[in-house]
Amino acid sequence: MLLAVVPRLVWLLLHVVGRTWRFEVTAEPDVTPAFHGFTPSREIYCFWHQCVLACTYYYRSTGATILISQSFDGELITRVLECFGYAAVRGSSSRGGAQALRGLQAVLNANRPAIFTADGPRGPIHRAKNGPIKLAQMTGAPIGCFHLQPERCWTLRSWDRFQIPKPFTRIVVSWGPWLRVPADEAAMAEATEAWRKKLDCAIETSRARAEQFLAVGKHRETMPDRAQSTGKTE
Repeated sequence: MLLAVVPRLVWLLLHVVGRTWRFEVTAEPDVTPAFHGFTPSREIYCFWHQCVLACTYYYRSTGATILISQSFDGELITRVLECFGYAAVRGSSSRGGAQALRGLQAVLNANRPAIFTADGPRGPIHRAKNGPIKLAQMTGAPIGCFHLQPERCWTLRSWDRFQIPKPFTRIVVSWGPWLRVPADEAAMAEATEAWRKKLDCAIETSRARAEQFLAVGKHRETMPDRAQSTGKTE
């Protein structure tokens, strides 16, 4: 019953409330963000688990593939995402991780984007797993790091401090630096943790930028949503 009813109900509610949200985009200097209407390409995207709702609505209908855990909660989330046009590969750092990475590798090889909730599904909060780094090393795909911060939201008392944006709120879509992980397996055997920390820093940079954008209250020139990512890396 839950699997049959809840995903469609969440889809309906999120569609109704999402239409009232106002998105504004900001990015680090020389960083080109991917907008909600972007053309799918061979890139990896990472964000924190707490902004899943806003991200789901903003990047709807892109056909992106997201890594989802094999739990029952993961099945619910998968069915909700499918309603919004996403695809899913099932697995996590603790279960089915190797198979999931191979699935995402096939997605990237088909010139489609792959998405990670970098600290999911069980945390700790704001600490990325190794999966995105390993996938980037396997494929040579760049990693784009972003955060969606609502001006007004309900925050749950969950491990991820999950955010539910309130109706009619502003949501800042903030992009940090892109990362390109080297494909040298010998070097990566010793550098995986260092690159994982760089991923932490990149997503946290985007989160801090979003919070500062809202706190200062100054509107930078908002980039048009029709723009497409050029996949700039650093």
